[in-house]
Amino acid sequence: MTDKPQVPAEASPSESLEAAAVAAYLEANLDFFSLHEELLPALRIPHQRGDTVSLVERQMQILRERNIEMRHKLSHLMDVARDNDRLFEKTRRLILTLMDATSLEETVIAVEDSLRQDFQVPFVSLILFSDNPMPVGRWVSAGDAQTAIGGLLSEGKTISGTLREHELDFLFGAEQRKQIGSTAVAALSHQGLHGVLAIASRDPQHYKNSVGTLFLTYIAEVLGRVLPRFTTALRAVR
Repeated sequence: MTDKPQVPAEASPSESLEAAAVAAYLEANLDFFSLHEELLPALRIPHQRGDTVSLVERQMQILRERNIEMRHKLSHLMDVARDNDRLFEKTRRLILTLMDATSLEETVIAVEDSLRQDFQVPFVSLILFSDNPMPVGRWVSAGDAQTAIGGLLSEGKTISGTLREHELDFLFGAEQRKQIGSTAVAALSHQGLHGVLAIASRDPQHYKNSVGTLFLTYIAEVLGRVLPRFTTALRAVR
């Protein structure tokens, strides 16, 4: 339903009725001015700066503004697409490296180096859970992990945003925690292996609650399937 035509507040009843009738007629006959172009030179519409412009000029201005807005939206979409392409290529290289790894040490080094150097992530933490730790990588008991970050692991999915101090201390250490503004955390869980892969930024807005975590989730899923080749006797988090 369209809004009723607006008329000046000071208009008389008869003038209001005439204005409403004219507006209704023009609304029903949108090609009126194309059939009566001789009226356009005399037609004036107030401009927001107090000037006057013709109807055609005003229409052109609106179209230009809409065109600029659409170009900005298209440019933003293109930027997002380019960023996703770059992320995909970096992720592809990391996945291939993980698939070619022949030891636990190579696997841990590959994921940490790639995230820090290729993805330019300043804070990276890969922690595996087991009551029987291995000599490579960082290991903690399942109980300690549950106590410290059980809330992050309960849903078994990647999350992002701002974490509590004790969660940051567990993931990155007390010293690095002071520099961290936002974090993304992916749980590892596959064939008896449990752990967590966390990345962080100094920027509080970088990993917002609504940020997409598709690529981190994908890396964590592949890592969870590669690591069991080199690890044994892992206990699930209860």
